[in-house]
Amino acid sequence: MTTSNYFNIVLLGAPGSGKGTQANLLKQKYNLQHVSTGDLYRNEIASGSPIGLKAKQLIEQGLLCPDEMTLDLLYQFCISCEKTKGFLLDGVPRTIEQAKMMEGIEYPHTIPVSMAVYIEVDEKIIVERLSKRAIELKRTDDTPEVIRQRIMNYEAQTKPLIAHYQNQNKLLQVNGIQSVEKVFLDICNLVDEF
Repeated sequence: MTTSNYFNIVLLGAPGSGKGTQANLLKQKYNLQHVSTGDLYRNEIASGSPIGLKAKQLIEQGLLCPDEMTLDLLYQFCISCEKTKGFLLDGVPRTIEQAKMMEGIEYPHTIPVSMAVYIEVDEKIIVERLSKRAIELKRTDDTPEVIRQRIMNYEAQTKPLIAHYQNQNKLLQVNGIQSVEKVFLDICNLVDEF
């Protein structure tokens, strides 16, 4: 099984920008499989696997898991999904290095990106959303300290991906402060044009 023929959309945006919400809507419309590396790691943590134990320790400190570990987990998931046109990638790539690895640079597998959708949301709203989500979902990885660390990680490591995909003419940008329905409509219009 190879991943080279898939139509893959990367969802970019700060934690809490609505990537997961939009992915759930987009997967139905475009018959794509939503894959969140956060969910993959949470499954590993829940199972108590060696990867899960290592990931738990890093995540609780607000740190990112190593690139190769993340991409191996993603690649294994992708090749296990036989009946899909492609994937909505949520939480990966997180860094320029991961993006290049997914392009086959210094990594044995290729996980191509067809387009990247950047959901832009103001930092103040991000903090409000994540704090609310932590209470509603009882997520231990959304403490105020970890939220601040995750936003700092995003600004330093993930935000440069916007320029990376813009330079490849693969970036679509939407205003994420609108209603869920309006953000979805804007994304669909951009994807259909693309």
